[in-house]
Amino acid sequence: MRNLIRGALALFILSLGLPSQAAIRVLATTADWGALTRELGGDRVDVYTATTAMQDVHRVEARPSLVARARTANLLVANGADIEAGWLPVLLQESSNARIQRGAPGYFEATSAVTLVEVPAKLDRALGDIHPYGNPHIQLDPRNVAAVAKALTAKLSAIDPASADYYAARGADFDRRWTEAMSRWQAKIAPLKDVPVVIMHRDQVYLCRWLGLRELAAIEPKPGVPPSAGYLGQLVTRLSTTPPRMILLNAYNDPKAGKWLSERVKAPIVVLPYSVGGSPAAKDLFGLFDDTLDKLLGAAK
Repeated sequence: MRNLIRGALALFILSLGLPSQAAIRVLATTADWGALTRELGGDRVDVYTATTAMQDVHRVEARPSLVARARTANLLVANGADIEAGWLPVLLQESSNARIQRGAPGYFEATSAVTLVEVPAKLDRALGDIHPYGNPHIQLDPRNVAAVAKALTAKLSAIDPASADYYAARGADFDRRWTEAMSRWQAKIAPLKDVPVVIMHRDQVYLCRWLGLRELAAIEPKPGVPPSAGYLGQLVTRLSTTPPRMILLNAYNDPKAGKWLSERVKAPIVVLPYSVGGSPAAKDLFGLFDDTLDKLLGAAK
């Protein structure tokens, strides 16, 4: 009877279509790198994302439920370049998981695959919340996503060599679809070149560089420092001679300062998804860029 029960249970599990091997448990620090891991890992990965598009990734609480996820993870997919410096070291320490500690085989940083911009010449807290290794907000340049995808495919293959061919095939398929999408996006972006914009934080720099948008000013006087009334007043005066065509905010930003500035410089606010999940249309990485361009092109008309 016991053998019959075991046999029936085995048949039930097979009927569910579950993979014959356990999926790699992945903890991704951001929605974008979680989405990319799912693209590359398919049914061989079980991905949990630590943050959402509606959160500031700099400021996250290493809550007990997140520690529990880190404790059982086989792979950590972090953004890196110290963007998670306020909470990831605590999370790693509390997890006591040797597999995903910095330098271990199960530790991966997306920023290690690209060249960062805005590397500071000197480190001085008086300059605001600057990052010593350069600007870490790399995901809004599709060329960076392509580079990270190649590096992450290699990492998945290294920690799960039995499935290396599977990851290589999925990586090649993603690269083909992403290359086609980049060609489509590139064909649309000409109207955005040299369009003057105001940004909120330095997390839109890679997007501006890719599209050729001309950054006039930032609402934050220094990275991570909220604007004072006096600074915003100075910004209005400064922008009166060279007005922006639009003011760019991200889905997670507090819109109050942006709305105040918008009313005075007569420039529309464009709220961008910024990350996967930041808008209904940004359901995956392809949707993130489609929706971002649609919003920008609509405002540029």
